[in-house]
Amino acid sequence: MISLAGRDILHGWGKFVFTGLGLGLLIGVTLTMAGVYRGMVDDARALLDNSGADLWVVQQDTLGPYAESSSVHDDVWRSIAGMEGVARAANITYLTMQVRQTGPGARDVRAMVVGVTPDGPGHPGQPVHLLAGRHLTRSHYEAVADIAAGFALGERIRIRRNDYTVVGLTRRMVSSGGDPMVFIPLKDAQEAQFLKDNDAIVRQRARTAQNPTLNRPGVPGLLDAVIASQSTNPYVNAVLVQLAPGYDPERVAEPIRRWQRLTVYTRAQMEEILVAKLIATSARQIAMFLVILAIVSAAIVAFIIYTLTLGKIREIAVLKLIGTRNRTIASMILQQALGLGLIGFVVGKIAATLWAPAFPKYVLLETGDTVRALVAVMVICVLASVLAIRAALRVDPAEAIGG
Repeated sequence: MISLAGRDILHGWGKFVFTGLGLGLLIGVTLTMAGVYRGMVDDARALLDNSGADLWVVQQDTLGPYAESSSVHDDVWRSIAGMEGVARAANITYLTMQVRQTGPGARDVRAMVVGVTPDGPGHPGQPVHLLAGRHLTRSHYEAVADIAAGFALGERIRIRRNDYTVVGLTRRMVSSGGDPMVFIPLKDAQEAQFLKDNDAIVRQRARTAQNPTLNRPGVPGLLDAVIASQSTNPYVNAVLVQLAPGYDPERVAEPIRRWQRLTVYTRAQMEEILVAKLIATSARQIAMFLVILAIVSAAIVAFIIYTLTLGKIREIAVLKLIGTRNRTIASMILQQALGLGLIGFVVGKIAATLWAPAFPKYVLLETGDTVRALVAVMVICVLASVLAIRAALRVDPAEAIGG
């Protein structure tokens, strides 16, 4: 049986293919937008996986170190480590800032600086896998960086006023916002998080010295002790806890909440905070873009198919004159719309796959999203062909004879 739709497509294949290419680029943008959202969710989950923690102990009544500020005394981990069901506990700090390369061609890199105890792999907060180099072994001036930061092994980088040597490289260690992580020793990170410039330090010491309560004539050494306490940072952002095998997270978390007067989140609760709260606004914005792109795609397909149909009104009239059924004519137009959508989808999928690695943030193209996009494109093409089918079915067979 001769395919009328196929014959018509071959007759004007140039217009049809180029239209499909244009539609494909639009579909590629749609797939990429969905991939951006999936990448944000995957970054959030990777952040939790890479922490190696089962519980996050944070300041009371806060959402934890990733969603908002949290301060916990750095000696709390000792009492937590002695509780039943706790295998390991470790302090950690997080600070998103500009890290500067040193030497020729220096540049600033937006990164999340993570302060960890240099206890080696497997400890909470430590990077899981290294691509090159080694883990942190010293208490000062060493760094392990994600390769997305662009740092090289042995390179020196500057964080605040101190220089660090990159001794290890890792992969997919990113913040929930997609910024690469740079791991440094905990003491250095505590200093960097609250470090003041020299002028601010001089002014603070002058204010302290002028305070009669803190600089009593009859109490020697008081002023020096107060200044020393102001120069140190005894806080961390969270305590990461690994559980012993067989222990329920909620069972271990409850005594910490009760006796330590701190907030404790399990893995499921922390994932809910990151996905449902931290990136919720971005998710809604991306969803709005997807709806707009779907409407624009439908309008383009409807316009193109309607234009192609109007361009062959006389041919349709001839088909009706020789007895072709309306169902056959409608099927021809529908097949053209589906063919246009299929070409556009293939082009869009290839385009999204090719340009996704070039995006600064991680773009995750899932198979499930691809299948759903294909179904949505086919449905849009079916709906968009309705207007052209109605126009074709109203054609009078007499137009085949008229001038």
